[in-house]
Amino acid sequence: MISLWDSFTPSRTAAGVLHGRGNSVSLTDLAAGSTLQGTLESLRGASLLIATGEQLPTAVALLELDGVARRMVLCTPDLTPQQLADIAGTTQAAAVVLDSCTAALDLPGALTRCVAAPQPEGAAIRRHSSERTEWILLTSGTTGTPKLVVHTLSSLAGTLPRQAPAAGRMVWSTFYDIRRFGGLQIYLRAMLGGVPLVLSSPQESTREFFLRAAAAGVTHISGTPSHWRRALMSGDAGLLQPEYVRLSGEVADQSILDNLRAAYPHARIAHAFASTEAGVAFEVEDGRAGFPAGIIDAARGAIDLKVEDGTLRIRSSRNAARYLGAAENVLANDDGYVDTGDLVELVAGRYHFRGRKGGIINVGGLKVYPEEVEAVLNADPRVRMSLVRARRNPITGAVVAAEVVLAEPLDAALPASAERIKSELLSACRRELAAYKVPATLRFVPALDLTAGGKLVRPNA
Repeated sequence: MISLWDSFTPSRTAAGVLHGRGNSVSLTDLAAGSTLQGTLESLRGASLLIATGEQLPTAVALLELDGVARRMVLCTPDLTPQQLADIAGTTQAAAVVLDSCTAALDLPGALTRCVAAPQPEGAAIRRHSSERTEWILLTSGTTGTPKLVVHTLSSLAGTLPRQAPAAGRMVWSTFYDIRRFGGLQIYLRAMLGGVPLVLSSPQESTREFFLRAAAAGVTHISGTPSHWRRALMSGDAGLLQPEYVRLSGEVADQSILDNLRAAYPHARIAHAFASTEAGVAFEVEDGRAGFPAGIIDAARGAIDLKVEDGTLRIRSSRNAARYLGAAENVLANDDGYVDTGDLVELVAGRYHFRGRKGGIINVGGLKVYPEEVEAVLNADPRVRMSLVRARRNPITGAVVAAEVVLAEPLDAALPASAERIKSELLSACRRELAAYKVPATLRFVPALDLTAGGKLVRPNA
């Protein structure tokens, strides 16, 4: 595969439309022009940052620059100027693609600034090139400068379908930012399949996003479990009636799967496992949390899976090539497996995710997985989402603390109701969990923060 644009046929180009907030770009118009008119050719063979504010200019730039640039670095809007400067140095970037939202960014003077136009402008463009472009993705959930993960189009899209379904109209959308691995997978599915894609925007409410998605006829949509919990809590999920709902990026517990089944009784509901470094491992559509042990046992050839020291490990052609500028961070082990850092446990023929290896709460030498406690809290129909974290304790080192968002707001005039619900939630934890895993404190909060990638923000103790 030479470039993303080279994979298009005339029929797929005609069908492709990228819908942003307040603007859309058709691939037919893009075939005859460029949003980077006057600068596209100068970027041939260069390493560059894509640092737009909105997603639509990024979506277009990826099409225009794959197979032209030597390296494309997908910069997320939450990066600080210092982080951008550090990333520019590590990637040897010569230029940066901006849009009207980021044109005033304070960036190193050595970078050539290329501001993308809102719409393609007619130009004679030599799109084809033998340049093999590196796609650089940033890891999420880090402090300081994120790790830079090196992919190619082949590793990102190796097993994705290359054509639209034979029957029916498909329109994709995602809560994710396409500059994150989960969102990029949906972007590539849409582009390689020649189907329209509706991009989300941090500047709009859930209701505005669903109204746009419904107007565009979205049939397939993805997001993290936290994205979906927020959507269900907003009361606007019914504005959309998708045929397919996909979850990834976090542990999908039974509560969110059941709630989505109730909201979308006729949809296929799937949860997938993937990581920025290891790529997509599998997808489960049986409506149950976790995944069958047979997925591990049968994984041979294109994707090999194993569980070692309690963590899931993946080896496939979709593994990233390496980390960039971080020699001390080995991406794969000697046997080619990437350790995802996600802890799993086999129970009655099914593996269940217990959380991240680095997220364990140590209570007097005993391990507590936050996601395990959250699953018990979230199972109560009165709970929309929860966050479990460590709280320092002089005796045990740490205890478990929980913050809970209720599906319906509490009546401030009835404090007894809050105490009763709190007592019942803690009683459920005592029934289901060992004593040291039961939250020492539980408080109700109006909302929980999400990272730019749509995951719960998990603060340090």
